[in-house]
Amino acid sequence: MTPYTLIDSTRAPGNGETLRLYQHGDEWSIRVDKLGELMNSRAHNSEDILAELACIPSSEQENTHFLVGGLGMGFTLAAALSHASPSAKIMVAELVPAVVRWNRQYMGALAGFPLDDKRVCVIEKDVGKVMHEHENCFDAIMLDVDNGPDGFTREDNDALYGMRGLNNAYDALKPGGVLTVWSAAPDRMFTQRMMKVGFDVEERRVRAVASQRNNRHTIWIAVRPGG
Repeated sequence: MTPYTLIDSTRAPGNGETLRLYQHGDEWSIRVDKLGELMNSRAHNSEDILAELACIPSSEQENTHFLVGGLGMGFTLAAALSHASPSAKIMVAELVPAVVRWNRQYMGALAGFPLDDKRVCVIEKDVGKVMHEHENCFDAIMLDVDNGPDGFTREDNDALYGMRGLNNAYDALKPGGVLTVWSAAPDRMFTQRMMKVGFDVEERRVRAVASQRNNRHTIWIAVRPGG
């Protein structure tokens, strides 16, 4: 069996965990120190659905504005682009500069080079701060940061998925806007926090790989009332 090859590594801001990029044939993997795999290029069905659920409600509108929190391997962004009009703008907030570089240098072909699309603007910044700075701005927000509300790579994720972060997301959306949140596992308390903020909330379990039944991820669909 062909072993995984370490391609590059970087320190994550905040707690300083090391993110490592591996290649195994046409498969790519990003792992975090000894805690395990954060993402794999063969398991992106749930990321595709994350974007679909967020973007389809406004896909036929002109001049929509979407926000993707967490670039990852580019699959969420690519799916958002596929549901966006030619006049749409998609902002990507990625805190780790190396992840942006990895997408441009190594992994662009995986998702069809979405960073090359003229509708895309990449900001190397915490998505929580981006939401805080853009009140009543977005038609859809997609959050795929760490492993979800119970993320392990950054303690600051508590601020993103806690009441302060959810209020920022609510205020950053236009009335009727949609927030979707990806997670490796369910979290009943997170659902309750979203409802407390004022969102209309639905929770779904979706397959990590479309052809496999056993491994499922959680996606929350939260709508800001109005619009």
